[in-house]
Amino acid sequence: MFQAYLLYINNWTDWSSSDTPFLIVSISLCIFEVLQSVMAETPIRFGILGCAGIARKLSRAIILSPNSTLYAVGSRSIDKAKKFAAENGFPPSAKIYGTYEDVLDDPDVDAVYVPLPTSMHLQWAVLAAEKKKHVLLEKPVALNVAEFDQIIQACEANGVQFMDGTHWVHHPRTAKMTEFLSDTHRFGELKTVHSIFSFAGDDDFLKNDIRVKPGLDGLGALGDAGWYCVGAILWAFDYELPKTVTAFCGPVLNEGGVILECGSYLQWEEGKTATFHCSFLSNLTMAITALGTTGTLQVHDFVVPYEDKSSSFTTVSQIGFTARALPSQHVVTTDLTQEASMVTEFSRLVKSIKDGSSKPEAKWGSLSRKTQLILDAVKASIDNGFELVQVEA
Repeated sequence: MFQAYLLYINNWTDWSSSDTPFLIVSISLCIFEVLQSVMAETPIRFGILGCAGIARKLSRAIILSPNSTLYAVGSRSIDKAKKFAAENGFPPSAKIYGTYEDVLDDPDVDAVYVPLPTSMHLQWAVLAAEKKKHVLLEKPVALNVAEFDQIIQACEANGVQFMDGTHWVHHPRTAKMTEFLSDTHRFGELKTVHSIFSFAGDDDFLKNDIRVKPGLDGLGALGDAGWYCVGAILWAFDYELPKTVTAFCGPVLNEGGVILECGSYLQWEEGKTATFHCSFLSNLTMAITALGTTGTLQVHDFVVPYEDKSSSFTTVSQIGFTARALPSQHVVTTDLTQEASMVTEFSRLVKSIKDGSSKPEAKWGSLSRKTQLILDAVKASIDNGFELVQVEA
Protein backbone atom coordinates (compact mmCIF):
# COMPACT_ATOMS: atom_id res chain seq x y z
CA MET A 1 0.00 0.00 0.00
CA PHE A 2 2.75 2.44 0.95
CA GLN A 3 4.67 1.80 -2.28
CA ALA A 4 1.48 2.31 -4.31
CA TYR A 5 0.96 5.73 -2.76
CA LEU A 6 4.52 6.74 -3.51
CA LEU A 7 4.13 5.70 -7.14
CA TYR A 8 0.93 7.69 -7.40
CA ILE A 9 2.58 10.77 -5.94
CA ASN A 10 5.64 10.63 -8.18
CA ASN A 11 3.76 10.04 -11.41
CA TRP A 12 0.41 11.71 -11.09
CA THR A 13 0.14 14.20 -8.28
CA ASP A 14 -0.35 17.84 -9.04
CA TRP A 15 0.68 19.46 -5.78
CA SER A 16 -1.28 22.57 -6.67
CA SER A 17 -4.58 20.70 -6.99
CA SER A 18 -7.41 20.80 -4.49
CA ASP A 19 -6.87 17.09 -3.77
CA THR A 20 -3.45 17.70 -2.20
CA PRO A 21 -4.67 17.96 1.46
CA PHE A 22 -6.61 14.71 1.03
CA LEU A 23 -3.54 13.01 -0.40
CA ILE A 24 -1.33 14.21 2.45
CA VAL A 25 -3.78 12.83 5.02
CA SER A 26 -4.04 9.55 3.13
CA ILE A 27 -0.28 9.21 2.87
CA SER A 28 0.12 9.99 6.57
CA LEU A 29 -2.42 7.34 7.50
CA CYS A 30 -0.67 4.86 5.23
CA ILE A 31 2.70 5.58 6.80
CA PHE A 32 1.13 5.17 10.26
CA GLU A 33 -0.34 1.80 9.28
CA VAL A 34 3.00 0.62 7.92
CA LEU A 35 4.85 1.70 11.04
CA GLN A 36 2.26 -0.02 13.24
CA SER A 37 2.64 -3.20 11.21
CA VAL A 38 6.43 -3.12 11.47
CA MET A 39 6.31 -2.49 15.22
CA ALA A 40 3.80 -5.33 15.71
CA GLU A 41 6.02 -7.77 13.84
CA THR A 42 9.38 -6.77 15.32
CA PRO A 43 10.27 -9.17 18.17
CA ILE A 44 11.94 -8.01 21.37
CA ARG A 45 15.69 -8.36 20.89
CA PHE A 46 17.40 -10.05 23.82
CA GLY A 47 20.99 -9.76 24.88
CA ILE A 48 22.35 -12.31 27.36
CA LEU A 49 25.00 -11.36 29.89
CA GLY A 50 27.16 -14.40 30.50
CA CYS A 51 27.11 -18.03 29.47
CA ALA A 52 25.88 -19.71 32.65
CA GLY A 53 24.28 -23.13 32.36
CA ILE A 54 20.83 -21.77 33.18
CA ALA A 55 21.13 -19.38 30.23
CA ARG A 56 20.84 -22.40 27.93
CA LYS A 57 17.27 -22.98 29.11
CA LEU A 58 16.37 -19.31 28.65
CA SER A 59 17.96 -19.24 25.20
CA ARG A 60 15.60 -22.04 24.21
CA ALA A 61 12.69 -20.17 25.79
CA ILE A 62 13.51 -17.01 23.80
CA ILE A 63 13.58 -19.08 20.61
CA LEU A 64 10.20 -20.65 21.43
CA SER A 65 8.59 -17.36 22.42
CA PRO A 66 6.62 -15.85 19.51
CA ASN A 67 7.52 -12.24 20.33
CA SER A 68 11.24 -12.39 21.14
CA THR A 69 14.53 -13.20 19.45
CA LEU A 70 18.11 -13.99 20.45
CA TYR A 71 20.05 -10.94 19.34
CA ALA A 72 23.32 -10.80 21.30
CA VAL A 73 25.43 -12.57 23.89
CA GLY A 74 28.36 -11.26 25.88
CA SER A 75 31.01 -13.00 27.95
CA ARG A 76 34.35 -12.10 29.45
CA SER A 77 35.73 -14.48 26.80
CA ILE A 78 34.63 -13.88 23.22
CA ASP A 79 35.53 -17.48 22.35
CA LYS A 80 33.19 -18.68 25.09
CA ALA A 81 30.46 -16.38 23.78
CA LYS A 82 30.92 -17.73 20.25
CA LYS A 83 30.72 -21.31 21.50
CA PHE A 84 27.62 -20.54 23.54
CA ALA A 85 25.86 -18.93 20.58
CA ALA A 86 26.73 -21.83 18.29
CA GLU A 87 25.44 -24.42 20.76
CA ASN A 88 22.23 -22.64 21.73
CA GLY A 89 20.45 -21.74 18.53
CA PHE A 90 21.54 -18.14 18.05
CA PRO A 91 20.90 -16.95 14.49
CA PRO A 92 23.92 -16.29 12.24
CA SER A 93 23.22 -12.55 12.50
CA ALA A 94 23.54 -12.54 16.30
CA LYS A 95 26.08 -10.18 17.82
CA ILE A 96 28.89 -11.83 19.77
CA TYR A 97 30.67 -9.68 22.33
CA GLY A 98 33.70 -10.17 24.56
CA THR A 99 32.35 -8.00 27.40
CA TYR A 100 29.04 -7.46 29.15
CA GLU A 101 29.37 -3.72 28.55
CA ASP A 102 29.33 -4.21 24.79
CA VAL A 103 25.93 -5.90 25.00
CA LEU A 104 24.55 -3.01 27.04
CA ASP A 105 26.02 -0.46 24.64
CA ASP A 106 24.38 -2.05 21.59
CA PRO A 107 21.52 0.32 20.69
CA ASP A 108 19.50 -2.49 19.10
CA VAL A 109 19.31 -4.61 22.26
CA ASP A 110 15.88 -4.08 23.84
CA ALA A 111 16.22 -6.26 26.92
CA VAL A 112 18.83 -8.27 28.75
CA TYR A 113 18.65 -11.55 30.56
CA VAL A 114 21.09 -11.59 33.50
CA PRO A 115 22.05 -15.10 34.70
CA LEU A 116 25.21 -13.93 36.50
CA PRO A 117 26.04 -14.96 40.09
CA THR A 118 23.90 -13.18 42.69
CA SER A 119 26.85 -11.15 43.97
CA MET A 120 27.06 -9.49 40.52
CA HIS A 121 23.36 -8.64 40.16
CA LEU A 122 23.52 -5.21 41.75
CA GLN A 123 26.27 -3.95 39.45
CA TRP A 124 24.96 -5.31 36.16
CA ALA A 125 21.21 -4.95 36.67
CA VAL A 126 21.63 -1.31 37.68
CA LEU A 127 23.93 -0.61 34.73
CA ALA A 128 21.50 -2.34 32.36
CA ALA A 129 18.65 -0.16 33.61
CA GLU A 130 20.78 2.97 33.25
CA LYS A 131 21.46 1.92 29.64
CA LYS A 132 17.65 1.74 29.15
CA LYS A 133 17.61 -2.03 28.78
CA HIS A 134 14.67 -3.93 30.22
CA VAL A 135 15.84 -6.42 32.84
CA LEU A 136 14.99 -10.12 33.20
CA LEU A 137 17.03 -11.08 36.26
CA GLU A 138 17.77 -14.55 37.59
CA LYS A 139 16.79 -15.34 41.14
CA PRO A 140 17.62 -14.78 43.88
CA VAL A 141 17.47 -11.19 42.72
CA ALA A 142 20.09 -9.96 45.19
CA LEU A 143 22.08 -10.88 48.28
CA ASN A 144 19.63 -8.87 50.40
CA VAL A 145 16.66 -6.56 50.06
CA ALA A 146 18.79 -3.42 50.40
CA GLU A 147 20.65 -4.39 47.21
CA PHE A 148 17.42 -5.23 45.46
CA ASP A 149 15.94 -1.85 46.35
CA GLN A 150 18.81 -0.22 44.45
CA ILE A 151 18.08 -2.42 41.42
CA ILE A 152 14.37 -1.68 41.36
CA GLN A 153 14.97 2.04 41.92
CA ALA A 154 17.26 2.09 38.88
CA CYS A 155 14.60 0.32 36.80
CA GLU A 156 11.90 2.73 37.91
CA ALA A 157 14.08 5.81 37.34
CA ASN A 158 14.84 4.71 33.78
CA GLY A 159 11.38 3.48 32.84
CA VAL A 160 12.39 -0.12 32.14
CA GLN A 161 10.51 -3.32 32.90
CA PHE A 162 11.81 -5.60 35.65
CA MET A 163 10.98 -9.27 36.11
CA ASP A 164 12.77 -12.08 37.90
CA GLY A 165 13.28 -15.51 36.38
CA THR A 166 10.71 -17.44 38.43
CA HIS A 167 9.07 -19.26 35.56
CA TRP A 168 6.53 -21.55 37.29
CA VAL A 169 4.20 -18.68 38.11
CA HIS A 170 3.73 -18.10 34.36
CA HIS A 171 2.53 -21.65 33.68
CA PRO A 172 -1.23 -21.88 32.96
CA ARG A 173 -1.40 -24.59 35.64
CA THR A 174 -0.62 -21.96 38.25
CA ALA A 175 -3.62 -19.90 37.17
CA LYS A 176 -5.82 -22.99 37.50
CA MET A 177 -4.45 -23.73 40.97
CA THR A 178 -5.10 -20.12 41.97
CA GLU A 179 -8.73 -20.56 40.94
CA PHE A 180 -9.07 -23.50 43.33
CA LEU A 181 -7.43 -21.65 46.23
CA SER A 182 -9.81 -18.74 45.63
CA ASP A 183 -12.91 -20.96 45.69
CA THR A 184 -14.54 -20.43 49.08
CA HIS A 185 -16.77 -23.48 48.62
CA ARG A 186 -14.26 -26.08 47.41
CA PHE A 187 -11.17 -24.85 49.31
CA GLY A 188 -12.48 -22.53 51.99
CA GLU A 189 -10.07 -20.39 53.99
CA LEU A 190 -6.33 -21.04 53.70
CA LYS A 191 -4.87 -22.37 56.96
CA THR A 192 -1.37 -23.68 56.21
CA VAL A 193 1.09 -24.33 53.36
CA HIS A 194 4.04 -26.70 53.21
CA SER A 195 6.62 -26.42 50.43
CA ILE A 196 9.72 -28.45 49.58
CA PHE A 197 12.32 -28.07 46.89
CA SER A 198 15.36 -30.29 47.16
CA PHE A 199 17.80 -32.06 44.89
CA ALA A 200 20.91 -34.07 45.62
CA GLY A 201 23.97 -32.36 44.21
CA ASP A 202 26.89 -34.61 43.30
CA ASP A 203 30.44 -34.12 44.59
CA ASP A 204 31.37 -31.80 41.73
CA PHE A 205 28.30 -29.63 42.34
CA LEU A 206 28.94 -29.41 46.08
CA LYS A 207 32.56 -28.38 45.50
CA ASN A 208 32.48 -26.24 42.37
CA ASP A 209 29.02 -24.90 41.56
CA ILE A 210 28.63 -21.14 41.94
CA ARG A 211 25.64 -21.78 44.24
CA VAL A 212 27.98 -23.12 46.95
CA LYS A 213 30.62 -20.38 46.67
CA PRO A 214 30.44 -17.66 49.36
CA GLY A 215 31.76 -14.96 47.01
CA LEU A 216 29.31 -15.76 44.22
CA ASP A 217 25.94 -17.03 45.48
CA GLY A 218 26.33 -16.64 49.21
CA LEU A 219 22.73 -17.63 50.02
CA GLY A 220 23.28 -21.17 48.75
CA ALA A 221 20.28 -23.48 48.91
CA LEU A 222 18.21 -20.77 50.62
CA GLY A 223 18.66 -18.39 47.69
CA ASP A 224 18.28 -21.04 45.00
CA ALA A 225 15.80 -23.73 46.08
CA GLY A 226 14.45 -21.67 48.96
CA TRP A 227 13.44 -18.88 46.58
CA TYR A 228 10.93 -21.26 44.99
CA CYS A 229 9.61 -22.50 48.34
CA VAL A 230 9.08 -19.01 49.71
CA GLY A 231 7.55 -17.87 46.44
CA ALA A 232 5.11 -20.80 46.52
CA ILE A 233 4.06 -19.94 50.07
CA LEU A 234 3.54 -16.26 49.27
CA TRP A 235 1.60 -17.20 46.13
CA ALA A 236 -0.76 -19.38 48.16
CA PHE A 237 -1.27 -16.55 50.66
CA ASP A 238 -1.98 -14.11 47.81
CA TYR A 239 1.35 -12.44 48.63
CA GLU A 240 0.37 -11.39 52.12
CA LEU A 241 3.58 -11.22 54.15
CA PRO A 242 3.83 -13.25 57.34
CA LYS A 243 4.28 -11.50 60.65
CA THR A 244 7.19 -13.62 61.85
CA VAL A 245 9.79 -16.08 60.55
CA THR A 246 11.75 -18.62 62.60
CA ALA A 247 14.43 -20.78 60.99
CA PHE A 248 14.57 -24.44 61.92
CA CYS A 249 17.49 -25.58 64.02
CA GLY A 250 20.18 -27.67 62.35
CA PRO A 251 20.82 -26.11 58.94
CA VAL A 252 23.70 -27.68 57.02
CA LEU A 253 26.47 -25.30 55.94
CA ASN A 254 29.60 -26.04 53.95
CA GLU A 255 33.09 -25.07 55.08
CA GLY A 256 32.65 -21.66 53.42
CA GLY A 257 29.54 -20.96 55.48
CA VAL A 258 27.12 -21.36 52.56
CA ILE A 259 23.77 -22.98 53.33
CA LEU A 260 23.34 -26.42 51.80
CA GLU A 261 20.10 -27.26 53.57
CA CYS A 262 17.66 -25.37 55.79
CA GLY A 263 14.02 -24.78 56.59
CA SER A 264 11.76 -22.33 58.34
CA TYR A 265 8.43 -21.71 60.03
CA LEU A 266 6.32 -18.70 59.01
CA GLN A 267 3.35 -17.34 60.92
CA TRP A 268 0.50 -14.99 60.05
CA GLU A 269 -2.26 -13.65 62.26
CA GLU A 270 -5.21 -15.85 63.25
CA GLY A 271 -3.05 -18.96 63.47
CA LYS A 272 -2.19 -19.26 59.79
CA THR A 273 1.20 -20.89 59.21
CA ALA A 274 3.61 -22.26 56.63
CA THR A 275 6.80 -24.28 56.56
CA PHE A 276 9.41 -24.96 53.93
CA HIS A 277 12.46 -27.12 53.43
CA CYS A 278 15.15 -26.51 50.80
CA SER A 279 18.22 -28.61 50.19
CA PHE A 280 21.10 -29.51 47.92
CA LEU A 281 21.49 -32.79 49.82
CA SER A 282 18.27 -34.79 49.46
CA ASN A 283 16.29 -36.45 46.70
CA LEU A 284 14.55 -34.36 44.06
CA THR A 285 11.26 -33.09 45.48
CA MET A 286 9.23 -30.11 44.21
CA ALA A 287 6.06 -30.11 46.27
CA ILE A 288 3.38 -27.75 47.51
CA THR A 289 0.59 -28.78 49.89
CA ALA A 290 -1.98 -26.10 50.72
CA LEU A 291 -4.66 -26.84 53.31
CA GLY A 292 -7.91 -24.94 53.54
CA THR A 293 -10.90 -25.30 55.80
CA THR A 294 -12.79 -27.38 53.19
CA GLY A 295 -10.16 -28.45 50.67
CA THR A 296 -6.57 -29.44 49.96
CA LEU A 297 -4.33 -28.76 46.97
CA GLN A 298 -1.21 -30.76 46.18
CA VAL A 299 1.29 -30.47 43.35
CA HIS A 300 4.42 -32.62 43.03
CA ASP A 301 6.43 -30.86 40.31
CA PHE A 302 5.69 -27.16 40.72
CA VAL A 303 9.22 -25.92 40.00
CA VAL A 304 9.68 -27.74 36.68
CA PRO A 305 6.81 -29.89 35.37
CA TYR A 306 7.84 -33.41 34.45
CA GLU A 307 6.43 -32.80 30.97
CA ASP A 308 6.70 -29.58 28.95
CA LYS A 309 3.21 -29.61 27.48
CA SER A 310 1.16 -31.35 30.15
CA SER A 311 1.10 -30.95 33.92
CA SER A 312 -1.26 -31.77 36.73
CA PHE A 313 -2.26 -31.13 40.32
CA THR A 314 -4.71 -32.80 42.69
CA THR A 315 -7.47 -31.39 44.85
CA VAL A 316 -9.72 -32.79 47.54
CA SER A 317 -12.86 -31.18 48.91
CA GLN A 318 -14.78 -32.79 51.76
CA ILE A 319 -16.76 -31.88 54.84
CA GLY A 320 -15.23 -34.21 57.40
CA PHE A 321 -13.35 -37.46 57.98
CA THR A 322 -16.44 -39.61 57.58
CA ALA A 323 -17.32 -37.90 54.27
CA ARG A 324 -14.06 -38.76 52.59
CA ALA A 325 -13.63 -38.01 48.90
CA LEU A 326 -11.16 -39.31 46.36
CA PRO A 327 -8.59 -36.79 45.07
CA SER A 328 -9.42 -35.14 41.75
CA GLN A 329 -6.59 -34.85 39.26
CA HIS A 330 -6.55 -31.77 37.06
CA VAL A 331 -4.47 -31.85 33.87
CA VAL A 332 -3.41 -28.61 32.20
CA THR A 333 -1.95 -28.56 28.69
CA THR A 334 0.03 -25.80 27.02
CA ASP A 335 1.82 -25.22 23.74
CA LEU A 336 4.65 -23.27 25.39
CA THR A 337 7.05 -24.29 28.12
CA GLN A 338 6.69 -22.26 31.29
CA GLU A 339 10.02 -20.59 30.56
CA ALA A 340 8.78 -19.55 27.11
CA SER A 341 5.52 -18.33 28.67
CA MET A 342 7.56 -16.15 31.02
CA VAL A 343 9.62 -14.71 28.16
CA THR A 344 6.45 -14.10 26.14
CA GLU A 345 4.83 -12.15 28.98
CA PHE A 346 7.98 -10.15 29.66
CA SER A 347 8.35 -9.33 25.96
CA ARG A 348 4.69 -8.29 25.78
CA LEU A 349 5.26 -5.82 28.61
CA VAL A 350 8.42 -4.49 26.97
CA LYS A 351 6.61 -4.08 23.66
CA SER A 352 3.84 -2.08 25.30
CA ILE A 353 6.41 0.23 26.87
CA LYS A 354 8.27 0.66 23.58
CA ASP A 355 5.17 1.62 21.63
CA GLY A 356 4.04 4.00 24.35
CA SER A 357 0.80 2.23 25.27
CA SER A 358 1.78 1.48 28.88
CA LYS A 359 4.31 2.02 31.64
CA PRO A 360 6.39 -0.73 33.29
CA GLU A 361 4.33 -3.22 35.31
CA ALA A 362 5.39 -2.67 38.93
CA LYS A 363 3.90 -5.84 40.41
CA TRP A 364 6.81 -8.05 39.36
CA GLY A 365 9.31 -6.02 41.34
CA SER A 366 6.95 -6.01 44.31
CA LEU A 367 6.63 -9.80 44.31
CA SER A 368 10.40 -10.23 44.03
CA ARG A 369 10.94 -7.86 46.95
CA LYS A 370 8.54 -9.77 49.20
CA THR A 371 10.32 -13.04 48.44
CA GLN A 372 13.70 -11.44 49.15
CA LEU A 373 12.37 -10.04 52.45
CA ILE A 374 11.53 -13.55 53.64
CA LEU A 375 14.93 -14.90 52.59
CA ASP A 376 16.56 -12.10 54.56
CA ALA A 377 14.46 -12.95 57.61
CA VAL A 378 15.33 -16.66 57.43
CA LYS A 379 19.03 -15.84 57.08
CA ALA A 380 18.83 -13.45 60.03
CA SER A 381 17.13 -16.11 62.15
CA ILE A 382 19.85 -18.64 61.32
CA ASP A 383 22.62 -16.14 62.03
CA ASN A 384 21.07 -15.19 65.38
CA GLY A 385 20.56 -18.64 66.88
CA PHE A 386 17.18 -19.41 65.28
CA GLU A 387 15.39 -16.57 67.00
CA LEU A 388 12.01 -15.31 65.87
CA VAL A 389 12.34 -12.47 63.33
CA GLN A 390 9.66 -9.87 62.69
CA VAL A 391 8.98 -9.28 58.99
CA GLU A 392 8.93 -5.57 58.17
CA ALA A 393 7.80 -4.50 54.72
